Amino acid sequence: MLMAKDPYKLLNVPTTANDAEIQKAYRLLAKKYHPDVNKDKPLMAEKFKEISAAYTLLSDKEMRRNYDKGQIDGSGQQKSPFGYGGGGYSSGFSGMGAQDDMASMFSSLFGMNMGGMRGGMQQRHQPPQKGADLRYKINIPLSNALKGGSKRLSPGLIVKIPKGVESGQVLRIKNKGRPGTNGGPSGDVKVEVSVDPHKNLKRNGKKLLLNLPISLEEALYGCKILLPLPSGEVEFKVPEGSNTGQKMRLSGKGVNGGDLIITLKITLSDEEIKNLKGWPGLKNKLDYKYRRGLI
Repeated sequence: MLMAKDPYKLLNVPTTANDAEIQKAYRLLAKKYHPDVNKDKPLMAEKFKEISAAYTLLSDKEMRRNYDKGQIDGSGQQKSPFGYGGGGYSSGFSGMGAQDDMASMFSSLFGMNMGGMRGGMQQRHQPPQKGADLRYKINIPLSNALKGGSKRLSPGLIVKIPKGVESGQVLRIKNKGRPGTNGGPSGDVKVEVSVDPHKNLKRNGKKLLLNLPISLEEALYGCKILLPLPSGEVEFKVPEGSNTGQKMRLSGKGVNGGDLIITLKITLSDEEIKNLKGWPGLKNKLDYKYRRGLI
């Protein structure tokens, strides 16, 4: 009878490995065995499926805990209390041989239809059970979070990213998890999103907060600015005589109908700094402020 492989051995990590070590080992192996770099090598493709299944199990805290306790096997299936010959694994009913055990393992690990190996036999006296969920974590730039899009999780599995998704939000792909048993539905794929910070742009609920650098000339005389945001271009006018810290509100230009709040920040070029240093009376004004204890 075919036994499920040890996920720790498949990833070549100790049972004490932490999440980062498991992820690092998986990435190295996935790069080596990925089907895209091993075309016409079916054995490599099978190895990639095995290490992907092993990583899925060990990266799920609950499944890893159950595996370490001996409650499930390396394919994620519950161990039966009625083993063969004392301590073996049971498929849930008697009379089936090694072919049925192999079919169950392949179906659980890879979602493959191995009905031919079962000989058309169905499990009896077992209620339908939904398959286990698969969990992923992804990082996306703020620009992608604002405009939406999609991201590939694995070969054949793509998650749609809705416009305005936030950090901590969990996206669900129905019935793309592990296959169910006894006619039960497949589990789901759950994807936790983390949005990377942006240099000048921040989000506060539906509001977008932007620190906008402008030149001294633009602040003194005013200007028109065409701003390329992820949701589209925005045109607005900086008033004459603007100053650092001045705020401008653009209604409906934030997230899903929220506002865009722009904070102006005057930046000086090297030439402007040089010219200002030669401005008559500037030094005296600075000294006067210093004597008053203001700076």
